[in-house]
Amino acid sequence: MTTTSTGPDAPFALARYREGDAVRLGLVAADRIRPLTPEQLGAASLNDFLAAPDWDRLAMLTKSAEGGWMPLADVTLTAPVEPRQVLQTGANYRQHVIELVAAGLTNNSDRTPEEAREFAAKMMDDRAANGEPYFFIGLPACVVGDDVPLTLPAYSDVHDWELELAVVIGREAFRVSREEALDHVAGYTIVNDITTRDLVFRKDMKEIGTDWYRAKNAPGFLPTGPFLVPATFVDGSDLSVRLELNGEVMQDASTSDLLFDIPALVSGASQTMPLLPGDILLTGSPAGNGQHWKRFLRDGDVMTGTIAHLGTQVVRCVAEEAAR
Repeated sequence: MTTTSTGPDAPFALARYREGDAVRLGLVAADRIRPLTPEQLGAASLNDFLAAPDWDRLAMLTKSAEGGWMPLADVTLTAPVEPRQVLQTGANYRQHVIELVAAGLTNNSDRTPEEAREFAAKMMDDRAANGEPYFFIGLPACVVGDDVPLTLPAYSDVHDWELELAVVIGREAFRVSREEALDHVAGYTIVNDITTRDLVFRKDMKEIGTDWYRAKNAPGFLPTGPFLVPATFVDGSDLSVRLELNGEVMQDASTSDLLFDIPALVSGASQTMPLLPGDILLTGSPAGNGQHWKRFLRDGDVMTGTIAHLGTQVVRCVAEEAAR
């Protein structure tokens, strides 16, 4: 059974839940969930629905006492999306990047901390005004629900958390403008983008730069969900993002601090490759990851990630040896 007993702070949402060996699509309202057949959904699959979402159709279903409603606490939720592509955004929280840049400047120059932060802030404001978002790709196979324990690979001791707001693409987006971008957003969900820090930069040839494949794509490294909340219920421009590790607050910020906002991200990512219905676009993570605290994930840790209106995700960590 799930640890989630109530739905998100929205009139309704979509979720996927386990029924034996199968995974079913469900409609969540408050503390209950009901299965959705293709006939009720009005589409053959979740991604087909997201291509042209009829949220009014689902809103009507929430008003019906029929349909096999079950207590949400009685089912095991899994990842609410089935993306064909996962795009990730780097260095996109203004204050976070300012702190990183300022720390480097303070360590490598005669600037005071205040001077370093002022210089870094001007850099970030110039980047927001004249620069472009930084994207890289993840593997859809890494997308799992928080029903799956996070296995910490034995090849490193520096696995880190990065709680992020994830955009769920609706209608296909290809070379769309910033003004058109939100028309292609079906909804939002929560993703914890796990990163193995000592694999981020290549040691054999530093000129190659970052190695996001090895650093971010171990099995289960994209815990996602538990809900897909329709965009109509969410103002993605100002959502609180909060992660607790074993009850201690590690990340606590707002999406209002994004250097590049959601329309800029969707538009920018769509310029290279079409974004398909059901794809997820991660928007970046705020300050407060393990690298900042000098404290990385360990066997037995519990991460509780909450984003306003999207619910709460609970991820339990287990060492690879213990998992075996």
